[in-house]
Amino acid sequence: MLSGSLIPAEFLTRLSKAIAVQFGTDCEVVIHSFDKEGGNGEILSIENGHVTNRKPGDGPSHIVLESLKKLRDNGEPLTDQLDYLTSTDDGRLVKSSSIYIRDDSGTPVGMFAINYDITRFVSAGSALSSFLHLKESADSKPTRISNNVDSLLEELLEESVKRIGKPVAMMTREEKIQAVRFLDEAGAFLITKSGDRAAAFLGISKYTLYNYIDAAKNKK
Repeated sequence: MLSGSLIPAEFLTRLSKAIAVQFGTDCEVVIHSFDKEGGNGEILSIENGHVTNRKPGDGPSHIVLESLKKLRDNGEPLTDQLDYLTSTDDGRLVKSSSIYIRDDSGTPVGMFAINYDITRFVSAGSALSSFLHLKESADSKPTRISNNVDSLLEELLEESVKRIGKPVAMMTREEKIQAVRFLDEAGAFLITKSGDRAAAFLGISKYTLYNYIDAAKNKK
């Protein structure tokens, strides 16, 4: 369900199928739900789910989690994100666009996303560039699309360490607060039981974790 959506869910499902059929098996089309009945961004429907190895009922992607965090924390306005790069767990490159589905008050209640596997195009382009002696442009690192919330949380925990630049065992209190700030802003704590896993990962108690979250918010 997409409660209050200006566009009927049945039409969105038919539109998903039409886009997937039009552009072929490399084109994945996903509908996420943000509403209370649908839950925390899980997939309501998906066409060509083999692109990212996901299925209906699977949890949110990184971008969906960030959107929910912004929306639920302070009602921050959300804008559609078009033509950005993501990647799959097995390393395939995907071109993505995400459009918010809104209710009659303008509040996002879901997301309509298109993910197109462009790996073969990139490989062909690289071969052509090499043949023509063209210098490759330096693109930003794509965001990975996780196929379940457990792997997404693990990626966020690992990314928090990379951003600090040193192992957890060598982090100071302030550096751990910085890591917690990243996790909080990325929406990691919207994932069920993420607090326990984050606390264990950082080598602190759950009580200390909550104190760090408060400290991170106060330093913004």
